Amino acid sequence: MRAEVHQVADGIHLVHGHHVNWVILKDGDAVTLVDTGYPGDRQGVLESLAEVGSSPEAVAAVLITHAHNDHLGSAEYLRARYGTPVYLHPAEVPHARRDFLQQATIGDVVRNAWRPGVVSWARHVIQVGGTRHNPVTAPEPFPNEGPLDLPGRPVPVHTPGHTDGHCVYHLPEAGIVISGDALVSGHATSRVKGPQVLHDFFHHERDRVVASLDLIAALDGDILLPGHGPVHRGSVRAAAEQARERAT
Repeated sequence: MRAEVHQVADGIHLVHGHHVNWVILKDGDAVTLVDTGYPGDRQGVLESLAEVGSSPEAVAAVLITHAHNDHLGSAEYLRARYGTPVYLHPAEVPHARRDFLQQATIGDVVRNAWRPGVVSWARHVIQVGGTRHNPVTAPEPFPNEGPLDLPGRPVPVHTPGHTDGHCVYHLPEAGIVISGDALVSGHATSRVKGPQVLHDFFHHERDRVVASLDLIAALDGDILLPGHGPVHRGSVRAAAEQARERAT
């Protein structure tokens, strides 16, 4: 499968990999890479960088929304081979090192196998490396508060629940929110289209996921770039409110 690159604004690209997304923020020759797909998406990550006229050597930093394998996939590869810093919320740094693991267990998947799409999704996860031990050896906390001095000037916003250190990234000048798994627009295990939260078994603390929707709703924007599903155009506030309604 070839990764699909979609330009959503000047220098901002949403890339669809194996049922997961990553984002490329380009400023001149340099880029910020937000998330890196599954381990099996590595070729797609490299091809998507080339498609936007960049390269792994030009990645100023990798930002991770949260340290699940479908977002952490090639972070250690880029760090080890190219010296690319990998930044996360401080609470997510030990998760990326795999000091602990906050994600759905095999038991969770088995108990939810009755849901449409879960069995085929689980099979796919295994095929693209979603169950591998895939830590980042030396992840780093964000170097400062507020806008990061990186291409795109992303602003991390802590949105805990899916994991303790989950962050979304706000691009105020572009009116864009990169929402990771705090707010998605689709998933292989969901028959719902549009803004939503994932099934409860995917979350470390479901109540905090719902509470974090208020933090997302407070961000100015009219484009949502989720970790799963297509780009969502329209008020970010309205998208967060719709997801909250569907979650209750």
